[in-house]
Amino acid sequence: MFLPTTRDNGFLPDLDSLSTETLERTVAFYLASPANPQGSVASRAYFDRVKQLADRHGFMVLSDECYSEIYTQDAPGSMLASAGDDFANVAAFQSLSKRSNLPGMRVGFVAGDRNFLARFHELRNVAAPQVPVPLQHVAVAAYSDETHVDENRRLYRIKFDLADQILGNRFGYRRPAGGFCIWLDVSAHGGDEAATVKLFRNGGVRVVPGSYLARPQADGSNPGAGYIRVAMVQDSETTAEALHRMVEVLNEARGE
Repeated sequence: MFLPTTRDNGFLPDLDSLSTETLERTVAFYLASPANPQGSVASRAYFDRVKQLADRHGFMVLSDECYSEIYTQDAPGSMLASAGDDFANVAAFQSLSKRSNLPGMRVGFVAGDRNFLARFHELRNVAAPQVPVPLQHVAVAAYSDETHVDENRRLYRIKFDLADQILGNRFGYRRPAGGFCIWLDVSAHGGDEAATVKLFRNGGVRVVPGSYLARPQADGSNPGAGYIRVAMVQDSETTAEALHRMVEVLNEARGE
């Protein structure tokens, strides 16, 4: 099942919405912090509660922490900090894709529950390609260096500073706690699909409709509807130009 993450619940899964029946039949709970696309970050108290539920009901927590080294204020925590000495029922996944801007390598690591990792390793041995040795050497070098990670964060801070200035309080913009995306409310500007088309057609700006990144709920609603995701991955000059074009195109669409 999919849990909606909305502004009302801080763009994190609402743990209070999970019934005992659902928790009893849960095998794994997937959580991303910082989240893509909203950039929301789970607190230590939130992680602690997830761990308590996992221990009580016997399921694994699969914690996607691939954006954990991209932030503009406080460093996000890890599910592993709430996992205890044996890391039981917890596995945290990391990647070079975000911290080192090396998505093409497809290299990362997983840490946590010893029993889970043993089975996961066996599965990878027969069902996944192995990382070529030259890429392993690159990965060792990348994980051994923090200078480029600090520089990466600095460049993202510059671009989020630009978003603060150019977007202001338009489109429900809020500077995310982590990650490199912004999540904008365009429900008053024709909706997410229409706004996406307008931005590309009239401004040459590519974004992703929020409804494409979420799943319909039982009542037919889609928690991503009315939003667009903007990835702040270009250089600062290109990013500033794109943000100015977005404001211009969307305001034109409303006749402002």
